[in-house]
Amino acid sequence: MTMQDTHVSLAHGNGGRYMRELIYEIFARHLANPLLDTDTDAAVLPWDAGAGDLVFTTDSFTVQPIEFPGGNIGSLAVHGTTNDLAVAGAIPKYLSLGVLLEEGLEFAVLERVVAGIAAAAKEIGVVVAAGDTKVVRRGEGGGIYLNTSGIGVKDPSLVLGMDRIRAGDAVLVSGPVGDHGIAVMLAREQFGLRGDLKSDAASVLPLTRALAPLPGLRFMRDPTRGGLATVTHEIVQASGLGVALHEANIPVRDSVRSVCEMLGYDPYFLACEGRVVAVVAADAADRALAALRGAEGGDDAAIIGHVREQPARVVLQTSIGGERVIEELEDDPLPRIC
Repeated sequence: MTMQDTHVSLAHGNGGRYMRELIYEIFARHLANPLLDTDTDAAVLPWDAGAGDLVFTTDSFTVQPIEFPGGNIGSLAVHGTTNDLAVAGAIPKYLSLGVLLEEGLEFAVLERVVAGIAAAAKEIGVVVAAGDTKVVRRGEGGGIYLNTSGIGVKDPSLVLGMDRIRAGDAVLVSGPVGDHGIAVMLAREQFGLRGDLKSDAASVLPLTRALAPLPGLRFMRDPTRGGLATVTHEIVQASGLGVALHEANIPVRDSVRSVCEMLGYDPYFLACEGRVVAVVAADAADRALAALRGAEGGDDAAIIGHVREQPARVVLQTSIGGERVIEELEDDPLPRIC
């Protein structure tokens, strides 16, 4: 054990260093088995039915507020879980739904949440096949928490992983980063700020299906907790290589950038819920970019950086010609964004 903390803090759920240490040093240490891969969002299960690899994932959702511009906790749960399957190369098929309700939740809110689940599932073509509901006393929950598990099927010939990443590979993102984190914050009306920015919460399946046939595709991930910066740190830690990001190429909406500048946030650490970060071989970068831009949700896709031998860190090449080391996330920038 190398963890120095004696109690769980909110920072242990933010996707950064503290969460990585928590997962590696407690959960993985006790639950280690050949199927458990802490570097992926979904596990490929042994399966001999001949219809493809079976891929399994699970996720929990505690976002506050329950409803926000562009979605609610229900649609977010469906998108978040199926997106984890999609970036693993799978087509989502089935979901389970665990619901934890707090006494006092308005039925009208619950109706909207469940309608959001149904609409998102229908759009993606996934079936909610099992579920469970519990109710806790008033004051013991956040209105409603959800847990969703998902099963998808993947073509066995599509092999993805951080172990396939090589120096010289290109890094792409499918659209502007930070939308979800800022939209949720504005929905809380913190700091007296208001805005019309919407969450990017959506299915990334059209994007991943567009990339899947391309030779040279190495890895895909949806940059949720900890955002783009955390995904690139995961690449560095898993590969031992470095990642150079080009500030001028990273799409960030003006409204997101303005809020970040006012409040001291870094948009690269803010959560996205409808974006894909992909790593492809250098000679496949232009084709990957064209594939993303030709898919639903990929109009603003960009090549934002590259993998290099050294230094083994994440470095931002700034618009004015300098370099800034992007450190791993420690503090929690925005609690309960998913």
